[in-house]
Amino acid sequence: MNGKRRRLLLAAIDPMLEPGEQVEVATIVNLSSVSVRRTAVFAAASAIMSGGAMAVIPAPAPMYLAMTDRRIFVFRANPTFARPEEHLMTIPRAGLVRTEIKERLLNSSFVVSSPDSEQGLKIIFPLVGRKDRNAIAAALPLAA
Repeated sequence: MNGKRRRLLLAAIDPMLEPGEQVEVATIVNLSSVSVRRTAVFAAASAIMSGGAMAVIPAPAPMYLAMTDRRIFVFRANPTFARPEEHLMTIPRAGLVRTEIKERLLNSSFVVSSPDSEQGLKIIFPLVGRKDRNAIAAALPLAA
């Protein structure tokens, strides 16, 4: 993440921080709660509906993710300008676990979840985000 984007994200997070809370990682990611199977079904259905003229595949929107020593903040990233647009969620870090890192050709990912919940949040990191991915992965224990 370049300096301008990082400064704007930190400025957006600053009023939300508790006393003594510090940002450890700030990065750009894609988030997804939709499975690959559902994406394939959606693409096939759109191809059938258009008579084979086109297939639509939903692409996750870029998000800003900032992890502090206590919480994870997620903001929608403005695709044109460098600033964060909207605060989407704040997740307490206590109790969060992650899956193994899945390496792909153009990106890598892992799923973050709470042991109490059946839902998880898939965080997709671009290739240039490996350092940030490793920092977040190191902070979250592997699921048993």
